[in-house]
Amino acid sequence: MKKKGKEIRINKKSRIGVLYGGLSAEREISLRSGRAVLAALREKGYRPAGIDAGPDLALRLKKEKIEVVFLALHGGLGEDGSIQGLLETLGIPYTGSGVLASALGMDKLLSRIIFQARGIVVPRYLWMHQAAPRVSPQEIKTTLGGFPVMVKPRAEGSSLGVGLARNERELRDRIRAARAYGGDLLIEEYISGTEVHVGILAGKVMGEVEVAPREGFYDYRAKYTPGMTEYIIPARVGAGARRAISAAARMVYQALGCSGVARVDCIFSRGKPFILEVNTIPGLTETSLIPKIVRASGLDYPGLVEAILKTASLKSFPSPNPLPRGERAGERVTKPIKLMKEVIN
Repeated sequence: MKKKGKEIRINKKSRIGVLYGGLSAEREISLRSGRAVLAALREKGYRPAGIDAGPDLALRLKKEKIEVVFLALHGGLGEDGSIQGLLETLGIPYTGSGVLASALGMDKLLSRIIFQARGIVVPRYLWMHQAAPRVSPQEIKTTLGGFPVMVKPRAEGSSLGVGLARNERELRDRIRAARAYGGDLLIEEYISGTEVHVGILAGKVMGEVEVAPREGFYDYRAKYTPGMTEYIIPARVGAGARRAISAAARMVYQALGCSGVARVDCIFSRGKPFILEVNTIPGLTETSLIPKIVRASGLDYPGLVEAILKTASLKSFPSPNPLPRGERAGERVTKPIKLMKEVIN
């Protein structure tokens, strides 16, 4: 674990806070992840405190004298950089990605813009502003190649609000359903192929799992209803496809500046992986995808949780004052600009 650039050892006496629950639409899944993480840490000999992340979170962290946070929050106000910013301000190391990577990972529009700038393949899509009343059939045909299409909230997880539209009537219905989650929408071309989810920890690909729903697509019901989806490890793709999928997943992880554990979802079709999204705090119930992936390589669930815990750190840039010896005024401005140009190019 790193705190402000200095290595800090996590031991069995460390005050670990597991943040779960929260205020997002994914609260119930987060509660399940958090309880599983708490049980795993206790099995490993730690003494974690479970904290349901509410408006009094900063006071709770101080009261419990938390030294390191294990994030098991999902969705907005948990996975979108908000909590990460609070922890950076409080100086408490935490698992997962930092403020910017978390915010970008939650935003399907901005993350895709970055992916495209890096040459990462994504499905064709339309951005539908929250004030836009409709999308014309001509736009669907010209930009997306026609029906069917997928409708998704711009910033939501667990496939909440996601729907498949095969015609104009279904499109209106799916848009109305997705609007219930607020904000803008993405309408993207439907890609038929093999859906593969890749697990990454500390920049290294841990493996992948193919998800094959019994019916329809991998929606909320297929994810959380036992027996609705078949999980195949390794995915039923060739060795070359597997290498391409892993390489694309690493590029996604690096493009957003992720850290700790993440899951990259894609569909392999027409000889290439189409990136759907990245999850910076993937589900961590014992039946979630990341545990399934690592279990196939011989790592049990408590071992996975401990490995994630050891990646906890603060991710913010150091304060610009005072300037380090030998650095000229203005370099703190020009260096990030040069780095941004390198990222975009």
